[in-house]
Amino acid sequence: VQLQASGGGLVQAGGSLRLSCAASGRTFNTYLMGWFRQAPGKEREFVAAITRAGLSTYYSSSVKGRFTISRDNDKNTGYLQMNSLKREDTAVYYCAADPRDNYYAPENYNYWGQGTQVTVSS
Repeated sequence: VQLQASGGGLVQAGGSLRLSCAASGRTFNTYLMGWFRQAPGKEREFVAAITRAGLSTYYSSSVKGRFTISRDNDKNTGYLQMNSLKREDTAVYYCAADPRDNYYAPENYNYWGQGTQVTVSS
């Protein structure tokens, strides 16, 4: 599986961004997808995950109600819609796929995209 994340950028607090994760190499609907982020000097943390058919979604408490994860299996693409952005959302965002175990631990994921920078200014 190859993953390509895009859509990051600079946005003011309160604004919105939509990240995309284009996948290739294996049938897209055969694996769970997740989004993680890593701020400077911090560990990579779970943001959101979505099951193979998109029927279930999971969020960290810090983004629940503001971020929405989705996927389009026909387009082999996952998305992370981020609304009401805060300065503390500033990080490099990574998409990941096919966890071996629970979805919230980054070490469980087999495949990673290259990351896309999100910077939220005040």
